[in-house]
Amino acid sequence: MSHALLSASAAHRWMNCPPSARLTEGIADTTSPYAAEGTLAHEIGELILTKYLHNVDLPDKWERIKAHELFYEGMIDEVSIYTDYVIEQFNAAIQATGDPLIFLETKLDFSAYVPYGYGTGDCIIIADGQMEIIDLKFGKGVEVSAVDNPQLMLYALGAYEQFGFIYDIQTIKMTIAQVRLNHISSSIITTDMLLDWAENTVKPIAALAFEGKGKQNPGEWCKFCKIKADCQARADQNLAFIEANKGKRITIKRLADILTQADEIMSWISDIKELALTKALEGTEIPGFKLVEGRSNRQITDEAALAEILAQNISEPEKIFKPRTLETITALEKLFGKNRFAELAADYIIKPPGKPTLVPISDKRPALNSPEDDFNM
Repeated sequence: MSHALLSASAAHRWMNCPPSARLTEGIADTTSPYAAEGTLAHEIGELILTKYLHNVDLPDKWERIKAHELFYEGMIDEVSIYTDYVIEQFNAAIQATGDPLIFLETKLDFSAYVPYGYGTGDCIIIADGQMEIIDLKFGKGVEVSAVDNPQLMLYALGAYEQFGFIYDIQTIKMTIAQVRLNHISSSIITTDMLLDWAENTVKPIAALAFEGKGKQNPGEWCKFCKIKADCQARADQNLAFIEANKGKRITIKRLADILTQADEIMSWISDIKELALTKALEGTEIPGFKLVEGRSNRQITDEAALAEILAQNISEPEKIFKPRTLETITALEKLFGKNRFAELAADYIIKPPGKPTLVPISDKRPALNSPEDDFNM
């Protein structure tokens, strides 16, 4: 039994497709640099606010963060969009009430409505009958709205469960600070609205999801689902749409319908291709397909050394450079001629193997060795 089965971050998915919670249970999360980058950004935010609120500096933590492989110049400035907002709201609360409360990186329990439900609130400010939940998001994809956002509403529910009986909280403000898009979105609801949503919407759906019941319901929430590629319900929905839109001519109405569904169908096909490639790389034979080496581009291994040797062999050395960078390999070949460039650059150019690509068996490229062949070599 996983305590993260019905996580707040995945609430948009399991609330729209309750069975997906159990169907994805036990499938390992794929790690990504984006998630690790987000964790690092949250640590930076906490350190900045701890320094501001309590005048506590933690040089050892700062040193570790700045030595992290994902840390880059400008990261602190980006996170500061979130911390500046928090400080602004906290100072406004001080002006209004004189004695606001603020909590950072607080564990929030909403298990009274969602079995084993909990999460972490990045920042909570309570003042004068209002509680604000502020969530830092470091992704730079599409903008995320705080309006009717189930993740924030579950965080708000957990915060209210923890603080609501102590403080007279009448309204709840939920804010998303999506710093790399310079996007801040807020939404305000009453406590009664939140509790009604929790009791009459979340609780029954969470019970279904926890038991693995309900109807599979494909939609845009499939994007981060672990079974988005091999979900039969999603395949059936897309194939049924394609079948229903067969005809001799595409009318304007049908064209509009197809355009509406086109992104989802292309996304589904892309997910299917990725799944098939993964299976093939694992050694599964996909009937009618084979693995071949994909295309790759030549790369310069030592730009400084190549620039030096090329500059010694041309009357106008500045021509080998773009502003501040060495010209592309293609441009350098045109400048020196293919044969002369190949002679001069032989020690500094590589062409790495292309990424494995799954293609029809009729493709003229030779098949890559199978995993079994590599094992037996």
